[in-house]
Amino acid sequence: MTFANVGTLGAVPGKRDELVALLTARNTVLHQLGCLAYEVGVNDDEPDTVFVMELWENQQAHQSALALPEIQASNTAARPLLSGAFGGFRFEVVGSPLRD
Repeated sequence: MTFANVGTLGAVPGKRDELVALLTARNTVLHQLGCLAYEVGVNDDEPDTVFVMELWENQQAHQSALALPEIQASNTAARPLLSGAFGGFRFEVVGSPLRD
């Protein structure tokens, strides 16, 4: 069953764009691991917040990806840019009017 992970990442003040650049750097490994979508966004009303929406083939694909060296290296690179404020939710997708 398709798995969604949607959340917010608090950025260190003034580091939001650097965090966005890191999160949006081309990463072909994600698709190979079962990531169907990885969308990064911002809202000027929240200048120190980055919004991330991940869609995975299933929850196991997401968990497996977190253990890989490439993903861990990306997470390590992001840490100095994060304020420690996180939010979000995870859920199993049960359907969509856009696909069968």
